[in-house]
Amino acid sequence: MKILGYILKRILQTIPLLIFVSIISFFIIRLSPVDPLGELRLNPSISQETLEKEQKRLGLDKPVYIQYFLWAKSFLKGDLGYTAAGEKVSAKLAERIPNTLLLTLVVIFTTWIAGIPLGLLGAIKQKSYIDRFLTLFTSMGMAIPSFFFAILLLLFAVKTGWFPVGGLTSYNFSELSFWGKFIDITKHLFLPALVLFTISLSGLQRQMRANTLEVLDSDYIKYARAKGLSENKIIFKHALRNAINPMITLLGFEFAGLLSGAALTEYVFQYPGLGRLILEAVMKSDINLVMASLMIGAFMLVLGNLIADILLIITDPRIRA
Repeated sequence: MKILGYILKRILQTIPLLIFVSIISFFIIRLSPVDPLGELRLNPSISQETLEKEQKRLGLDKPVYIQYFLWAKSFLKGDLGYTAAGEKVSAKLAERIPNTLLLTLVVIFTTWIAGIPLGLLGAIKQKSYIDRFLTLFTSMGMAIPSFFFAILLLLFAVKTGWFPVGGLTSYNFSELSFWGKFIDITKHLFLPALVLFTISLSGLQRQMRANTLEVLDSDYIKYARAKGLSENKIIFKHALRNAINPMITLLGFEFAGLLSGAALTEYVFQYPGLGRLILEAVMKSDINLVMASLMIGAFMLVLGNLIADILLIITDPRIRA
């Protein structure tokens, strides 16, 4: 019951955050000189009825704060309006969100599978050739801008033809077998995931190394060594558990961090994800799409932090108290 109460408390604490994000985002967009329905008005396929519906929904003839409340009311009802191209925002998000979640989960999984052991290895082998190589590798990963790295890999893919460029699936995807579809999606995911993996791995590995070194230098580890415990037992039973706890806290920021970092990467590879959608919506000043995408991004951050809190409760019983 204590755990459920703690989770409920954390959920309730996120509501003001989401409201604050929506207010700031809406007012920044609406106070700009751009007409929120400008793209719709220029689109000949958009009917006058749709334009009038959007004007009424957003209350464009009313003060900005009234417009916000009208937008918030529609948002809570699930009415997200139309994009500048005349498509329903809800349909557009439903199409892109699964693609971004797939890319994000793949990157987080592979990053943690590689980053935690490499950070632990770097701490155990401190100042050795292995540690210096890992430090050099992570420094290079942190120094290379994701956009520049993505362009290099894109040129590599175009030159060699080893990887497909653009989209998530091939034109004949529906004709492939189950394993054929799996391989096809994997090929399309590989380069965008590699860019985000390289950038994320660098910070994660260095943080894990620093945490492990700090724990190994603590008094209770020195006491365990004095008692004659084996080095493997000290590292994997005592040090690892305490070194990984701060890392779990970072997990909550991975979702939002990857979303912002994925925008340019998705744009370069023409990957049909949420990050690319937000970037294109901002460039077109598409208020409905921008607001809905920003709220989805904020929700992903909140969800990531909630998952991190639950994992911390499992790994550190002191939090339950």
